[in-house]
Amino acid sequence: MMMLDGPRAPPAAGGKPNMLVALLHGYGSNGADLISLAPYWAKALPHAAFVSPNAPEPVPGAPGGYQWWDLMARGDPLAMEQGAKQAAGALERYFTRELERLQLEPNRLALVGFSQGTMMSLYVGPRRIVPPAGIVGFSGMLIGGERLKEEAKAKPPILLVHGDRDDRIPLGAMFQAADGLCEAGLSAQWHVSYGVPHSIGPDGLELAGAFLKTVSKGFSLAR
Repeated sequence: MMMLDGPRAPPAAGGKPNMLVALLHGYGSNGADLISLAPYWAKALPHAAFVSPNAPEPVPGAPGGYQWWDLMARGDPLAMEQGAKQAAGALERYFTRELERLQLEPNRLALVGFSQGTMMSLYVGPRRIVPPAGIVGFSGMLIGGERLKEEAKAKPPILLVHGDRDDRIPLGAMFQAADGLCEAGLSAQWHVSYGVPHSIGPDGLELAGAFLKTVSKGFSLAR
């Protein structure tokens, strides 16, 4: 059974956390890369703990790089969906383990993805029995949207952010994702980062921090 692991960052304010933010990296990257986002949101989320698991599969020829599934299947929507579905089981077990470790209820989980990590976040989040507090997706796309309406169990708040200079996943993928979510009965806010390539711009970081702060309102500190 695949067991995911990766770097962790405790709450900036110290003490017990009131929520868990899971950062899901993109293709060929790793948890150490995306955990670097935690300090940017420390002021907005002083009581949040952050985790950033390495995806389950090493990328051939890329030392230290991981993938949620083989993106050589990118031209085949069914293969992409099967890849996300297969990785989802390991990710769900990881969430359960980390929430239990921090003594947090399942609704105290927020998902933040970049690129392939966004694909995983949008695949797993709406299918969870207990809705995540929120989902932020940077520079990604929606996988398995055709079956989402029948498979969705939750309708969490969602924020999509995409650079208009992205040459790996075109900006149109964000609008397609928003449309797909709407057709499945969900909704999403979206934002275009002008002049930003396949990365996360300062405006996206700020918006995501404000979004996560909003969805965490009312969360008391864990006891």
